Amino acid sequence: MSSRRKFLRNTAFVAGGSLLSSSVHNQAFAYFKNRVAPSDQLNIAAIGINGMGWSDLTAAMKVPGVNLVGLCDVDKNVLSKRMGELGKWNVDSSKLKTYGDYRKLLDQKDINAVIIGSPDHWHALQMIHACEAGKDVYVEKPVGNSIGECRAMAQAQQRYNKVVQAGQWQRSQQHFTDAINYVHSGKLGNIRTVKVWCYLNWKQPLDVKPNGPVPAGVDYTQWLGPAPSRDFNPNRFHFTFRWFWDYAGGLMTDWGVHLLDYALMGMKVANPNSIVTVGGKFAKPDSADETPDTLMALYEFDGFNIIWDHAVGIGNGNYGKDHGIAFIGNNGTLVLNRNGWEVLEEAKNAGKVMVPFQKSIDNGLDKHWVNFVDVVKSGNLKDLKCPIQAGADIASLAQMGNIAYRTKQKLFWDAGKQAFTDDAINKKYLTKEYHNGYRLPGQ
Repeated sequence: MSSRRKFLRNTAFVAGGSLLSSSVHNQAFAYFKNRVAPSDQLNIAAIGINGMGWSDLTAAMKVPGVNLVGLCDVDKNVLSKRMGELGKWNVDSSKLKTYGDYRKLLDQKDINAVIIGSPDHWHALQMIHACEAGKDVYVEKPVGNSIGECRAMAQAQQRYNKVVQAGQWQRSQQHFTDAINYVHSGKLGNIRTVKVWCYLNWKQPLDVKPNGPVPAGVDYTQWLGPAPSRDFNPNRFHFTFRWFWDYAGGLMTDWGVHLLDYALMGMKVANPNSIVTVGGKFAKPDSADETPDTLMALYEFDGFNIIWDHAVGIGNGNYGKDHGIAFIGNNGTLVLNRNGWEVLEEAKNAGKVMVPFQKSIDNGLDKHWVNFVDVVKSGNLKDLKCPIQAGADIASLAQMGNIAYRTKQKLFWDAGKQAFTDDAINKKYLTKEYHNGYRLPGQ
């Protein structure tokens, strides 16, 4: 029996009746009521449970043998809300341990793996500290909020040899795999351009709001963490934090890491030669958002280009789709998004190919969690669908686009040095400055 399997077996029932079993009585989880041997039990905890952290947790709970033993959020209102939801699932959560400080959660010995669903500016520190504490990690995308953070996270995984899955669940969906296999088949012919776009009409520019008091129950100092100290503003808090440079990178890092990921996979590349962008706050110049509502980024590779295009408040994107990836080849164009994929023929080419629309048929998030749990139990890191290095590569590419936008320069990337050729740009943008006494390990 592997040491990992022995560890899981020995720690599985430390919390006894306090464990939130996968045998929840809610109808949504009824089909997972089968009994699981003690050796297959996995105790998890979640840090940041307001948004995707909660979605990740509910997906995790569907996996047989997964037990929730800890919850952490800096907002007591969110903790109370989630505990109430657990109660509606007829789960006895009276002994479930809750925290406002993730460091105390990491001290809980019976936790095998943690979910990191906090705002982007916290991902790096929390993932590194979790690995240091001996936990495996499922970390939301983008894995890091700077290229330097991404690098430090990948190094930490290697140093502590823990299982770290990036939350890019599209990698676990069958139709995405099928589409990329078709790209790799060569049937499209020479691919000269890959277009990636995200047009989101549900997102509108933010109205300016005044600063105000910190909501009752919120540990705002803990929420800020390594970000600069600022007065509380509701625009900079739950969900909408992603439109401010202190905490995130706008649509480029929010949706870009999902979509650009497949551009890199399809073309089997990681490092561009150069990056140039154009864009700005065109929809509403006086909005509260700091990140651009309109942006185009051109990534130059050897023999082809990748183009990123996003627009806030507009839903009519390329090929009649509000988001997607298009591999434009001499024989045809493969168009892929979360709904499915198809190949549009290049009519005047003798080698033309065509594939009718192939609809998505599965749940990527659920399958991503099955993959993570399987790898935690087996220890076979090569089976992980989105290891931290893959998450770091795509998050870094998205960061390059944002840096090019903020500097208003064409930037050149040195793949050997893993840095820009301009030292001044590296000094200012490669790694975000940490505040409030926090330090990124290795920096």
